[in-house]
Amino acid sequence: MIVEVRTYRIKPGLRAQFLRFFESRAVPAQQSKGIAVAGPLLDLENDDTFIWLRAFPSLEDRERMKSAFYDGDEWKSELEAIAMPMLESYSVALTSVAERFLETFPRPFPKKVSR
Repeated sequence: MIVEVRTYRIKPGLRAQFLRFFESRAVPAQQSKGIAVAGPLLDLENDDTFIWLRAFPSLEDRERMKSAFYDGDEWKSELEAIAMPMLESYSVALTSVAERFLETFPRPFPKKVSR
């Protein structure tokens, strides 16, 4: 399984607003494309930072699912214009995770993923 560890630095004072958007709009939109999402994980030392995880069965699936999301009408015509102005910066660490992690990760795809 491929997991992105995504760290977002939100513009000062907008974290609560961004989190409402993230949970109510961004997560469901990604899940509708088969992307598994865990989080957000709120940074206790920095009010403007949170971390979240996005998982895919394989690198090939990641490319396909990301394209379905970012090239889709919902992101291009609505979500991008809401999300991006609230972000100061973001980073993504691309990782590979052992199969046993599937037991603890929320997923729309099957537990056993063939490689």
